[in-house]
Amino acid sequence: MRLPIQAQEIEWLSFPQLSDSLDVNPKPVFLFFHTDWCSYCRKMEKDVFTNKEVIKILNNQFYAVKFDAESKESFIFDGQLLKNSNLQSKASLHEIVVLLASRREGFAFPTTLIFDKNFRVIKRKFSYLSSKKLLDLLKIH
Repeated sequence: MRLPIQAQEIEWLSFPQLSDSLDVNPKPVFLFFHTDWCSYCRKMEKDVFTNKEVIKILNNQFYAVKFDAESKESFIFDGQLLKNSNLQSKASLHEIVVLLASRREGFAFPTTLIFDKNFRVIKRKFSYLSSKKLLDLLKIH
């Protein structure tokens, strides 16, 4: 009997793919907002998102989206056109980040958000998370 091969990387979705997936089969969502200049974001991508247990849990139990907070792309999500309104500024934030990750203290990256299957935020973290801390966070959903 052959055992299934485990995925070697996280199956990241785009926001339009997430919208379609949630319509068909609701399940919890994991969002990771990063920037090109964020060294802790790159550290999470290199050290945490390559952890086999993290990959397994995210691929099996969540829809996972990784998104550059300063992206210039426009897309439709939940029936709304979302874009980066300030294309002239090098460090402007995309509307989806402002919509989902705003807080009184301002923005900090990396930003990790966990939503329930009804797309309600249940956890928000604005810092680097080690594999252990992320696994602990993922187990609470």
